[in-house]
Amino acid sequence: MLNDFFEILNRLITYFSVYDLLDIIIVSFLIYYLIVFIRDTRIQQLLKGILVIFFAYLLATWLQLNTLLYIIDIIVNNGILAVIIVFQPELRSFLEHMGRSKFSVGSLFDDEDDPHEAQLNAINGVGEAFRTLQKQKMGALVVFEQENVLNDIAATGTQVDALPNAGVISNIFFNKAPLHDGAVIIRDGRVHSAGCILPLTKSTNIAMELGTRHRAAIGMSENSDAVVVVLSEETGQLSIAVAGKLRRFDTVTEFTSELMQVLLPSRLNEETANGIPIFTKVKSRLRRMTSEDRSRNAGKK
Repeated sequence: MLNDFFEILNRLITYFSVYDLLDIIIVSFLIYYLIVFIRDTRIQQLLKGILVIFFAYLLATWLQLNTLLYIIDIIVNNGILAVIIVFQPELRSFLEHMGRSKFSVGSLFDDEDDPHEAQLNAINGVGEAFRTLQKQKMGALVVFEQENVLNDIAATGTQVDALPNAGVISNIFFNKAPLHDGAVIIRDGRVHSAGCILPLTKSTNIAMELGTRHRAAIGMSENSDAVVVVLSEETGQLSIAVAGKLRRFDTVTEFTSELMQVLLPSRLNEETANGIPIFTKVKSRLRRMTSEDRSRNAGKK
């Protein structure tokens, strides 16, 4: 048995060529995009339907249910055309996504577009925007998308695709702006969409003083791995919701520092150990925010 295995392995090594390697790479690339396509679209429901039809076919064959077999035969024969018609938007989006892909051999070694830097800028932009909105007594609700893709939630709002600086976020949540009532979704360090509707928590162990924004933040964090931040319009208090748990903060400095720890924990630890410039940026921003908080509190007194 072992000799047969080594003989097969030897044949594979002997006849394996660069074209076989290219074939494997291309197939792997296509499978990867297929998995992304299935994950991000309604195609998951299609796969469930296919499984149901498959098991119905097995059952009908076993029990000799001729009428059911005839119906399944009609469905299968016309299924491909029906799938193309029903899922035409998803298929077009899939092909467009492949066409827009930035994948290249150079991109494997290019660290110019650092996702951690983009996330850090997003955190900073949200913190500065919340400081401005706090002074104007306006509320806000922002979702930091993580591994779970929130296309269904983003579809309830308006696509924006903008840098998450303080001006953009403040304008979105200005109380006379058309999108201020919904949530902003930040994806890959950019404002992806605004005016989105989030699912409310069904938990009954929520404090009575918490309003719709806080309940939506908790609900979104219960249904995904997203990190959701809230600015209370009534009290100006800042909150972070993660995995169904809500933490509150009195100052923008504390809020921003915690948000960095939640969204960039491994990177911050790495930067602390190695003394890389990005951590210096974090410390300088937090120091600036602390001084601004002190000035604001002194003004109140």
